[in-house]
Amino acid sequence: MAEIIQKDGTWTFDGDAVRIVPGRDKGVGLLRQTLGEVVVPLRALAGISHEPGRRAGRLRLRLRDGADPLLQVTGGRLPEASDPYRLTVDADRTGVAEYFVDEVRSALLLDQVDPGPADAYLLPGPAVPISVAAGDGTVAFDGDRVALDWNWTTEEAKSSGGPREFRVGDLRAVEWSPSKGLENGWIRFTLAGAPAAPAPKYDPHTVELFGFKKDPLMALVAAAVAVRMPHPRAAAAAAEPVPALSKAPVPELAASAAAEPVAPEDHDALLRRLRELGDLHQGGILTAEEFAAAKQAVLRRF
Repeated sequence: MAEIIQKDGTWTFDGDAVRIVPGRDKGVGLLRQTLGEVVVPLRALAGISHEPGRRAGRLRLRLRDGADPLLQVTGGRLPEASDPYRLTVDADRTGVAEYFVDEVRSALLLDQVDPGPADAYLLPGPAVPISVAAGDGTVAFDGDRVALDWNWTTEEAKSSGGPREFRVGDLRAVEWSPSKGLENGWIRFTLAGAPAAPAPKYDPHTVELFGFKKDPLMALVAAAVAVRMPHPRAAAAAAEPVPALSKAPVPELAASAAAEPVAPEDHDALLRRLRELGDLHQGGILTAEEFAAAKQAVLRRF
C-alpha cells in the first residue's frame, strides 16, 4: 500500500483503487470539501504524474476520458482549487510522491489498463439527494427528479412561470459552464424535443451563475444528473453502423490485456505472468524500464 498525507488531503493506493480524502486547508475548494471522499478504481485511470516545485509540487491523476461524470460535464474547466484529482505536495515529501507514482504506474502496467476513452462511467458521481442554491436559483435532485426554484435576482420572464420540475428521463442534455471574467456561468437542462434555448438569463430550465463561492457546486449537481443519463460514447456508438469483423490475427499482447487480474495468492499464475512479461521484453514490445517495473510489481504480489 502507498499513502501520502498532506494538508491538501490524503491519497491512498491499495493496488486496486486510489482513495482520495480532501483536506481542510484553505487551498481546498468548497467543491472538493462537499464532494468528500472519492474512490478511483485502477481501470478508470489513464495515468499519474508528479510535478516537483521549489516550495511545493503537485500530484495529478489523469482519468480516462468519459470515466468520471464530473470531468465529463466540466470539460477541464474546473478551477484548480476545485479539482479533486490534484494534490499539493510539500517539497520535503517529494520522495513519497514519486514512490506513490511508481506504485500506481506499475499497477497500470501489470494489469494492462487501457488508457483510452471509456464507454461507461466508472465512478458513481456525487451522492444524492443534492441541493445547491447559487446564482439566480436553487437546483435540487433526488436521483430521479430535478427541481428548479427561483430567488429575488431572477428575471421576471423566467420566474413568472414558477418553479420547474422534470425527470431525468425527460432530459436530452445537462450542461455546466463556469463564470469567466465578466461573463456569467450557468447550469442548463435541455429537455428532449425542446426548441433552441434562450439566453440563460431568460431560460426557465437554466440557472444563471454570477461567479460567487457556491457556483462550482452546481457542477456536482450536473455530474449527479449526467451519471444517470446515457453515456455520451455509448449513445454515439449505438448510432454508428457496425463494422465488419477483421480477419487479422489478434496479437498476443491484446489477448494478454484481456486476461483477468491475477489473484495475489495464485503463484502459478504469477509465474506465468513473469514468463509472459519476459517474452514481451525479448520481443521488443516492452522496454527494459517497462519490463523492470512490471516485474517488480509481479514480485510484490508473491
